[in-house]
Amino acid sequence: MRQKNGYLILMMILKDFKTIVGVIFLLFTAAAQAQFTISGTITSAETNAPVVDAEVYIYELSKKVVSASDGTFQFSDVKPGNYKIVVFSFEYSISEQTIEVVGNTSLAIALETLGEQLSEVVLVARKEKIFALNKLKAVEGTAIYEGKKSEVVLVENLTANLASGTARQLYAQVVGLNIYDNSDAGLQLNIGGRGLDPNRTSNFNTRQNGYDISADVLGYPESYYTPPAEAVAQIEVVRGAASLQYGTQFGGLINFKMKQPNPDKEIEWISRQTLGSNNLITSFNSLGGTVGKTQYYAFYNFKTGDGFRPNSEFDSYNGYLHVNHNFSDKTKLTFEFSYLNYLAHQPGGLTDQQFEDDPTFSNRTRNWFNVDWKLYSVRLDHSFSNKTDFSLNLFALNAFRKSVGFRENRVSQEDDLTAPRELIVGNFNNWGAEARVLTRYSLLDGDHVFLVGSKYYQSKNSERQGPGTNGADANFGFADDEYPDYSRQSDFEFPNLNLALFAENIFNIKDNLSITPGARFEYIKTESQGAYKQINLDNAGNPILNIEVPDNRDFSRQFVLLGVGVSYKPFNAVELYGNFSQNFRSVTFNDIRINNPSLVVDPNISDESGYTFDLGARGRLGNVLSYDVGAFLLRYDNRIGVVLREVSDIEQEQFRGNIGDAVTYGFESFLDFNLWEVLSSNKNGKLNVFVNMAFTGSEYISSGANNVEGNKVEFIPDYNIKTGLNFGYKDLLGSLQYTYLGSQFTDATNSPRDFDSQSGIIGEIPAYDILDFSLSYAYKYFKLETGVNNLLDNSYFTRRATGYPGPGILPSQPRTFYTTLQFKF
Repeated sequence: MRQKNGYLILMMILKDFKTIVGVIFLLFTAAAQAQFTISGTITSAETNAPVVDAEVYIYELSKKVVSASDGTFQFSDVKPGNYKIVVFSFEYSISEQTIEVVGNTSLAIALETLGEQLSEVVLVARKEKIFALNKLKAVEGTAIYEGKKSEVVLVENLTANLASGTARQLYAQVVGLNIYDNSDAGLQLNIGGRGLDPNRTSNFNTRQNGYDISADVLGYPESYYTPPAEAVAQIEVVRGAASLQYGTQFGGLINFKMKQPNPDKEIEWISRQTLGSNNLITSFNSLGGTVGKTQYYAFYNFKTGDGFRPNSEFDSYNGYLHVNHNFSDKTKLTFEFSYLNYLAHQPGGLTDQQFEDDPTFSNRTRNWFNVDWKLYSVRLDHSFSNKTDFSLNLFALNAFRKSVGFRENRVSQEDDLTAPRELIVGNFNNWGAEARVLTRYSLLDGDHVFLVGSKYYQSKNSERQGPGTNGADANFGFADDEYPDYSRQSDFEFPNLNLALFAENIFNIKDNLSITPGARFEYIKTESQGAYKQINLDNAGNPILNIEVPDNRDFSRQFVLLGVGVSYKPFNAVELYGNFSQNFRSVTFNDIRINNPSLVVDPNISDESGYTFDLGARGRLGNVLSYDVGAFLLRYDNRIGVVLREVSDIEQEQFRGNIGDAVTYGFESFLDFNLWEVLSSNKNGKLNVFVNMAFTGSEYISSGANNVEGNKVEFIPDYNIKTGLNFGYKDLLGSLQYTYLGSQFTDATNSPRDFDSQSGIIGEIPAYDILDFSLSYAYKYFKLETGVNNLLDNSYFTRRATGYPGPGILPSQPRTFYTTLQFKF
């Protein structure tokens, strides 16, 4: 009872947003203080020519500007003090100097040419230094990250299996993620965290270069498209506080920032060819460059493989085009197009006993899955002044997802090869526009940042379910005439409409203290238009009823989400941060209307709501240690989940609905220790040790369902640990990574493993550990990469599927090998 009262008190305090804003203004000091400019010119030390597009950083202020066409730059409104100025440009050495500002200051900075080809170790160290500077920024373009729990993965610096997009390696330095393993070479990403279902990353707002890429942000927020890791420069992960700027999801934001055109070449060609276990073949080829004021980057990626189980082969075709034109230093227009088509044979799931007997077993020969994804984006960026920036992003999706196969609840049941397969076809057509204005202003001797934006999103999706053919091929045509009395038939359209307005403001109370309140207004309208068939059969299997039942629904709601973040930097190497934000997840008619033989869905299922609270410390101690440690609390009201409930004395069923209110809490930490910096002054060596740990607790604090209150929340291992070594010498780089996850439940009833069950859909996922090893060696224009995933050849699984690609247990891959050869010209 005390625990519940504590939550109510916390909510009462944090919801009083007017009080928060009032406190902010009371903290301002009225004392006036002079402010100055830092300006200068950047030239080449060798030719004395101006250096264009050099990035100039003020380390202490986390500010960055880019040099103009004549090499000049300027920072305004700089207070007196000592500052470290860092300058970076691709073809030059990094320049660092400390200056004292007592008046307007002018600098002349000459950059040394890199000269001879740098070793891989030196290149990686150079990228990490620039990366560390960028992570310090509170503002990025027209987005605010001040006071938020955020993490960034620099993909180009990873020594990992990029061709297969092995998620546990890509996200090794992101704390607390729960990852479903796939054997489809990274075609789909399945990650969650803090008790959120990892299935197709549906609890995150998933974006590519800032625009949505999921099927339907509101009606079907699942990500069937994931950019290939070989084309990604950075992956940004912002936790629950992202709900104010990007959407309402509990997980927050995942944004894939694609590789950008090379600014110093007209043509740059990269080709990567990979061979791996189970006949894996991938081919990645990209072209990019800069011609005058126009830049371009494009790639084509082909993947094929057989998988480690029978009936699990796949083929994938993925393309991407980026073109931007810089009309001036202030205005840029960007067009992007992404295409993905893949076809996968699905071996189905297993029961617990089948998994223990033979994890490679498959008794599904006729299950197929096909995705076709077309994404479009046009973005305008304009700077009205050196203080005000504007962006407008128009985006659209034209896609479909088709699945056909035998997916009865009894996973152990053999497929009747003469019976019709179930076919589900989903079509996704949506478009949206997001506009943002970010301005920097001065008030009461403080420099502040205000962001305001709006988003309009409209979709008209459809979903049809019914009989497919009784063949074994990838035939996605309906067979209504042959099987008119097939038991599960429906045809629906889902028009959705969303309008959002959002605002955040960074109030810099002092040079080292900021408070960032924010708010988001949401209007959501979801509709369901269509019908399903009610079919009754007699004991002989003959139809006695076959009627179409209309089912049209309309659900509109509007609400406001509030949040606030705090950042305090007592020293340059330490930032203390905290944030609170409300979250919301709308239930989808799409979930309700698809008839799943593995689950009974509550027809009155409703929206979920809650909040996220983070408190932590992060920073860097010189070049030796980088860290981010903190605690979190996630409150989840009206949580949707699965329970096992009794139908009769001899029968039970899996029931999906609003299970109850839950809380998740824990400690998360990431430490990266540069051991080589301590041991040696030789710049050609590298030895880093990293530790990524999450210790998480959870509880259902109230529930109307039987045997749920007091239980643990699903998808939460008590211990989630990733640790390893990143090492290298000159052009040889390597990584050794160990992953351990404790056991976790998959339903709110906390059902244990049942070796007599014929479904395998619910039950505990046992603890597992994995060891991965990767190497790379570079020579001039070539790079050779190789490695072993699951080096110890452990048998484990990370997922129990309730539908496709199961249902049942989906075994993870045993030991696999890969080799990649890269050419770069």
